[in-house]
Amino acid sequence: MELINGNSEIIRDFFQSMDKILDGISQLAKKNRQHLNGEKFLSNREASKYLKVSIRTLQEWRDTGVIPYIQIKGKIIYRQSDIERLLQTYYNKERQE
Repeated sequence: MELINGNSEIIRDFFQSMDKILDGISQLAKKNRQHLNGEKFLSNREASKYLKVSIRTLQEWRDTGVIPYIQIKGKIIYRQSDIERLLQTYYNKERQE
């Protein structure tokens, strides 16, 4: 009969597997943002990555009214639905063909 303790290979493999699972869960939790009434909100950085534009361009779009935004105590957020609507509005089908 084999004695299983903290130095056992089976136990080490088990804990390594658990660490991988926990890392995966942590990554998913970081990517998933809280929703408010079914709406997802994006930060400046997330919106700029999503639109593939600089943060400065987002500021220009805010200033000129191209993109709607919400400002709460100096923090700027964007509704994902507004960003998707913006993309649909300015999407040029002819250019893609």
